[in-house]
Amino acid sequence: MVTQRGRRDAADSPGRAPRRPRRPATPDADNAPTAEMPAVTAGEPGRNGDAPEAVRAKSIPEAAVARLAVYLRVLSGMSEQGATTVSSEELSQAAGVNSAKLRKDLSYLGSYGTRGVGYEVGVLVSQIERILGLTRQHKVAVVGIGNLGHALANYGGFPGRGFPVEALFDLDADLIGVPVGGLPVSHMDDIPRICAERGISIGVIATPPTAAQSVCDRLVAGGVQCILNFAPVVLQVPPHIEVRKVDLAVELQILSFHVARRADSEAPAAGNQGNSGLPGTALPSENGNGRRNGRGPDGGREMVVRS
Repeated sequence: MVTQRGRRDAADSPGRAPRRPRRPATPDADNAPTAEMPAVTAGEPGRNGDAPEAVRAKSIPEAAVARLAVYLRVLSGMSEQGATTVSSEELSQAAGVNSAKLRKDLSYLGSYGTRGVGYEVGVLVSQIERILGLTRQHKVAVVGIGNLGHALANYGGFPGRGFPVEALFDLDADLIGVPVGGLPVSHMDDIPRICAERGISIGVIATPPTAAQSVCDRLVAGGVQCILNFAPVVLQVPPHIEVRKVDLAVELQILSFHVARRADSEAPAAGNQGNSGLPGTALPSENGNGRRNGRGPDGGREMVVRS
């Protein structure tokens, strides 16, 4: 049996149209009060024995995770400038996303704003840091101390964001023992031992592609859980290892596509632009007497007759 909504109202009141049932109110990200999430403790298991924070993190799509990292960067900058609250419009504009998508992303955190006030910057920063696992440090090892490796080893922004560089590796005998960014370079053969001793959790591969897989195997043997790969090659790793690939050439090719597409879309418009005297033609707009062409009887331009 199929039950029709509003059937009783129609029967009780002949001739009246049945009323539509009221929809339950849904929380608005800008209307509900902002409340800081309680700290997660080991005694608060979620589904399948996971902590509630882990359950929430598993439900966040990969694309939303990337945007959360952008929100954190923007919010951290606002906090350094003394901002205490931010509206969804301000944050979405600064992050380069629309406000509806931003509110959806923040709903994964259980965070809501306040009407007329917005979001508390400090609360959002702590929530995003907790979801992204930034409440503790992740020690980093850089393998391949060429130009890119030097730049990464010397970059001072990593420690402040919870990613201190704790080990450097290379094959070049001239680099072994030489300090780069305050750390001596070790030989690649020592990757498993040093990574295990120093508790390295993230490995950065900045080697030529021919050496990348061998380096990856050594990092995995040393207990590294995540790998950031700059080498243009697909790495073979166990299922529990997370790999992120950064291919600058591919990114430039994608940008090239957008430049070419924009040029192609602008070319027809440019081709339709003619001289102001006669559209689509190269006829002069002045008639030789210093006067510009006028309109014809039909609204078009008058032809110029030269003697």
